[in-house]
Amino acid sequence: MKLKYGHMLSLACFMLFLAVALGAFGAHGLKELVTGKYLETYKTGVTYHFYHSFALLILPIIGKTFNINVRGSFYFFIAGIILFSFNCYLYAILQVKTFAMIVPLGGFSFLIGWLMLALTTLKTSEG
Repeated sequence: MKLKYGHMLSLACFMLFLAVALGAFGAHGLKELVTGKYLETYKTGVTYHFYHSFALLILPIIGKTFNINVRGSFYFFIAGIILFSFNCYLYAILQVKTFAMIVPLGGFSFLIGWLMLALTTLKTSEG
C-alpha cells in the first residue's frame, strides 16, 4: 500500500511534534541527569531529528508539485530518525554502548534518502 501525500504530511507533523517534545525534555529535564558527551549526543539526535522531520514535511510537497515519487526518501528519512536520533536519545539516557553502535545505520539511512531524492529529481529534470 502506497503512503498518500496527506498521510506523509501528518506523519511529518507528528515527527516534528516529537522533535519539539524531546528537545524540550533535553533542554529542561535531562540537564540534571546527564552531562558532557551524553548531553551533546542527545542534542545531536534532536538536531538531526529536526532536520529530517522538516525534510519529511517538504517531501510530499515536492512530490505533488513535480509529480515525482518521493516515498523512498520519505521511508529512509523515517528509518534514519528512528535509527539515528532515537538511538542517540537512548545512548545519552541509558549510557549503553550498544545504542551508540546502531547510530551509524541511521546516518546511512539519511544518506540513502538524500541520494534517492537527488537521483529521482535528476531523472525528472532530464525528461
